Amino acid sequence: MSTIIPAAANYEFDLELLQLAQMAPEFLRQQVETYPAYSIPFITVVESPELWATYEKLIYSCLRIGDHKSAHQCLERLISRFGASNERVMGLRGLYREAVAEDDTTFKTIYAEYARILTDDPTNMPVMKRRIVLLQSLGMQSEAIEALVELLQVSPTDAEAWTELSALYLGQAMYSQASYCLEEVLLVYPNAWNVHARLGEIHFISSLSPGDANETSIERALTEAIQRYCRSIELCDGYLRGYYGLKISTDRFLETCYQDNKTIARVAKYNGSSTRLALSVVKKLNQKAREELRKMVDQKAVKDGKGRGYEESEIISAKALLDDGSEAK
Repeated sequence: MSTIIPAAANYEFDLELLQLAQMAPEFLRQQVETYPAYSIPFITVVESPELWATYEKLIYSCLRIGDHKSAHQCLERLISRFGASNERVMGLRGLYREAVAEDDTTFKTIYAEYARILTDDPTNMPVMKRRIVLLQSLGMQSEAIEALVELLQVSPTDAEAWTELSALYLGQAMYSQASYCLEEVLLVYPNAWNVHARLGEIHFISSLSPGDANETSIERALTEAIQRYCRSIELCDGYLRGYYGLKISTDRFLETCYQDNKTIARVAKYNGSSTRLALSVVKKLNQKAREELRKMVDQKAVKDGKGRGYEESEIISAKALLDDGSEAK
């Protein structure tokens, strides 16, 4: 019997999620309920990796809209085909049990089962990830961080795990650890413009932290934020989030890092080196960000059902930022 279920493709939009879940009952009626362990040409029903990926996606989508019956049927067919001991099936079974759980006692029972599974097989990645999600659901953030660190010791190139660990560290105001995790993500995906932008956000947030109130640390954080936002825009032209971040970071840089109309900022030391941002450069970047955001707002390019354009909330936020800037003047 096969022990591998093809990874399901990611789906992004709520409309696609709804359409996928709505097709579940009809899809299940059209498919046979069981498949033999080995296919016999011209006799058995032909199966494909895409079929099992569809079953997996249906589980996620049906659980999201509360169709537990269809999700359970999909899960049962995966168990029938791949076996209950398949790692991916075990993770999906845990996901289903978490979705239908009604109280903390049930969650704790599920957690105990995860612990038992991992005692027998410490490298079971799907169950490790479900345990981490469950810990977060129970509000056990410190334990979730420890579990993620353990997971990354087993799989150090898991970009998803590094991203999640970064978010947990950020929630604890551990900015250097959060940025380090995203740096690890960039080792795997160096051209991920959204990760560069997220790094910019972390450095910008750290510049607002009371713990980083001295001038040097604020300037260092803002300098890094500006560079990260610029890189995200370089990699993805028309990236609204990148331009938004560039606008607010250069605004704050101009407000906090220049005095007496000096044309050169104070030296900002970071990563063992030094850099200087000329006043003229920062002003040009600020102006460029303002112009690009204005174009996006004027075009009102709200995202359509196919993912083109921007989220309406992004357009609203950009307009509010530009309006605030106009009033300040």
